[in-house]
Amino acid sequence: MATASIPPTTEARDVFRELGYTVSDGGREFVAERKWRRVFVTVLCMDDDDLDPYLADGGDAARLRCFVTWRDRAADLQERLVTSKPPYDWAVIGVDHDGEDFAVMEGAPGSP
Repeated sequence: MATASIPPTTEARDVFRELGYTVSDGGREFVAERKWRRVFVTVLCMDDDDLDPYLADGGDAARLRCFVTWRDRAADLQERLVTSKPPYDWAVIGVDHDGEDFAVMEGAPGSP
């Protein structure tokens, strides 16, 4: 079983591949593309107390962001993002520790 201190990087890539995206190489941050959609993905564990380095829009023209964490930590991450009010469209994906299932949590109502 994975721990909350190890980010679900492999699981995040698998989720996007299952959804039909092409996934770029990289570590905890990568780009997932499908048709016209380009999503900048950041994989986090909840030991990442400081979200500031991950909140910048990075100049990505698509301005679509997805944060992936363990499913039991996803609601906390979503709440932290709602409070931080990042300047782009975002979602949180929570993956199960066995990597078999995931849940998508959308950004805050009224977010850009």
